[in-house]
Amino acid sequence: MTSAEPVKTDANQSVSASISTLSDDLPSSGTDKSWSFWTVFSSTFLTIFLAEMGDKTQLATLLMSAQSQSPWVVFAGAAMALIATSLLGVLIGYWIARRLSPKTLDLAVALLLLLITGLLVGDVIS
Repeated sequence: MTSAEPVKTDANQSVSASISTLSDDLPSSGTDKSWSFWTVFSSTFLTIFLAEMGDKTQLATLLMSAQSQSPWVVFAGAAMALIATSLLGVLIGYWIARRLSPKTLDLAVALLLLLITGLLVGDVIS
């Protein structure tokens, strides 16, 4: 972790709790069609919105807007970048979900998050 990256322990915990609560309500596989458009849409919106609040990306766009004095151009660039990265995540997630069972995917994500946690703890200790 570098000094330029803010540490958001309380915010991260609340976002993690929100994501956990929202993910418990979402279907475990793509075959369940009983979920309404608005349930999935609002869960996705709230998860991303809460995760991005106070994020270093938001702080970077704040700084770019202040320096450039062109807030609408910065907004357009930031919005297009978020749309592009979200599309990439959705397409990769859809591709993976068609090839792995939900249980295998949950295990893989848990192991990845455990690895990231270990790396961050190691960085803090050293």
